[in-house]
Amino acid sequence: MADRHDLDFTYSLIDRIFRLSLGEMADFSGAKYDGDFSLSLEQAQRRKHQYVAEQIGIGPGRRILDLGCGWGPLLAFIREQDGEGVGVTLSAAQAKACRHHGLDVQLHDARRVTTAEFGSFDSVASIGAFEHFCSPEEHAEGRQDEIYRDLFAEVADLLPDGGRFYLQTMVYGRNMIPLEEVSIDAPRDSDAWYLALMAHQFPGSFLPYGQEQVIDCAEPRFHLIESSSGRLDYLETIARWRKRFGEPSLRKTLMKARLVPRYLTSSDFRLAFTSGVSANSVCFERELLDHYRLVFEKAPMSPSPS
Repeated sequence: MADRHDLDFTYSLIDRIFRLSLGEMADFSGAKYDGDFSLSLEQAQRRKHQYVAEQIGIGPGRRILDLGCGWGPLLAFIREQDGEGVGVTLSAAQAKACRHHGLDVQLHDARRVTTAEFGSFDSVASIGAFEHFCSPEEHAEGRQDEIYRDLFAEVADLLPDGGRFYLQTMVYGRNMIPLEEVSIDAPRDSDAWYLALMAHQFPGSFLPYGQEQVIDCAEPRFHLIESSSGRLDYLETIARWRKRFGEPSLRKTLMKARLVPRYLTSSDFRLAFTSGVSANSVCFERELLDHYRLVFEKAPMSPSPS
C-alpha cells in the first residue's frame, strides 16, 4: 500500500494549508450533495456523515472504527452522536491534529487492525482511504485482489454477524485507458498525462477497477446492501475545495513561503502541487475515474461441520 512516506508527501507536507483552507478537522473526501448544489460544502459533508450514520448505525454507545480517518471529521461526528470513534492513519500530521482535538487516533496501518490490539467494533467505515491500500507495484505483482480480500477478512473479524462496513472510494471508470499508455511525458491535456499527474499527487496508490472488483473481493465475508455513484458530487466537492484553497490568507501565504525550497529542489513536488490544473476534476469529467459509496453487511458465519 501507500506507505507512511507516500502519505506524508500527500497529506502531511501541506497539512497546515489543508486545515487553514478546509477547517481544523478538514474533510478531504467527496461530499454528498445528491444533486442539490445549493448546499454549502459543510452542509454536504454533514449530509454524508448522516448518511453513513443511517447505514452503519452511529449513536450512543456504538463503537465505530474509521480506517484512514484523515483529520477526523467522521470521528468528530461520532463523538457528537455520543458514540465511541477510533481512527487509524499513516499520516503523522493527521494523527497529531486529531489527537490535538481529543480524538482517539493511532498512527497505524489500516490493513492491519486486529481485535488483539483494538478490540471489536459495532461498525467500520473507510472514507477515501481504500485507494491507498494497494500500490502500483502490488498491482503489477498480481496481488490487488488478494490485498482487498485480506482487508475484508480483517474487517469481518472486527465485527459481529450483521455488522456493517461503509466504504467510499474512487475507482477507475468506464473510460480508463490501458496502463501502459499512462505517462507524464504524454501530451499535456491528454488522458494519459492527467492520469500520470494523479499518480504523482498520490504516490504509492492504485485504484480498483470499478466497483465490481471491490464487491467481488468482499464476498463471501460481506454482502452488498447499497451502492451509489458519487462522481458528480465529487466534481462539485473538488470545485468547492479549489475555491477554498485559492482564498487569500496571510497564514497560508507564510506556509507556502516555507515550501519554496521544496518547490525549487523537487520535481515531484512541483508536479503534485503546482501543476496549475486539477487532475482529479478532469479525470472525473472524462470518466477515467468514478466514485462509489458502498454499504456492506457481514454475512453470518457458516456453522462448522460436527
